[in-house]
Amino acid sequence: MASAPSELVPLPSRGRVFSHRVLPGLADCAPSGRVRVDALARWLQDVAYADLIDAGLEGHGVWVVRRGRIRVNSFPRFGEEVRLRTFCSGAGRLVAERRTSIDGHGAAVEAVGLWVYLDAASMRPARLDERFTAVYGESAGGRSVRSRLRHPGPPPSASRSRWRFRSADLDVAGHVNNAAYWEIVEERFLGHPEPQITDLEIEYREPAQAGQAEVLTAGESLWVMSEERVHASVMSPGR
Repeated sequence: MASAPSELVPLPSRGRVFSHRVLPGLADCAPSGRVRVDALARWLQDVAYADLIDAGLEGHGVWVVRRGRIRVNSFPRFGEEVRLRTFCSGAGRLVAERRTSIDGHGAAVEAVGLWVYLDAASMRPARLDERFTAVYGESAGGRSVRSRLRHPGPPPSASRSRWRFRSADLDVAGHVNNAAYWEIVEERFLGHPEPQITDLEIEYREPAQAGQAEVLTAGESLWVMSEERVHASVMSPGR
C-alpha cells in the first residue's frame, strides 16, 4: 500500500513563478490527437530546465528526479498551444519540489516532481545553497519535503512481460530518460477506450540502461525491472 500521494499545492501568492508556452506537435501526440503522457513528462523536465536557465542557475549542480505525479483532468491536444507555469513548492536539505500546471484550449494538467540536488563534480547529493534560497525560497514558503522512497515493491503474484529500452531512450546523463518510462503507461492504454483523465505517480529508484527489461504488473500498479532490480514504479496515488 502506497502512502499519501504527492500533494498538488496551489499557485503561491508570492515568489517566483516561471511561465512557458508549448505548441503540441506531431511527435507529442497519439493518433487521436491527445498529447501522450510521456510527452507531458518531457515538457515537465524541459520547463524545469528552462526555469533554471532563466533564473541564472544553469550549471550550479545537477538535478535528478526522484518522484513525479501527473494528474490529467483534460488532455492537451495537437496544435493547441498550452501554457506551463512552474514554481518551487517545497524544499529540504538536499531536495526540492516543483509544481507545474498546464492549461489552455481546455487542457487541465497538474503535476508535481521531487528533485534531488547533486554536486556536479562528485554526482553525490549536496545541500541546497543560498543561491537556490534567493531564487526559490519565497515560493517554497518554508514547506518541507523529504526524498525517502514510498512505493512498495512488486508482490510475488505480479504478472511479467518483456520491455526493451532503446538507445534513443538514453539522455545526456547516459541512462534512460525519466520520460521514457511513461511510454510503458501509454502501451497499457492500447486496447482500451481513449483515456480522458488519469492520475499516476512514478518513483525512480536506480537508472536503467538500453536493453532488455521486464514490466511487472499487479492491478493498476507496475514496476520496471532488470536483473531483479527495480528501476521505477508507477501507481495510482494512494493505492
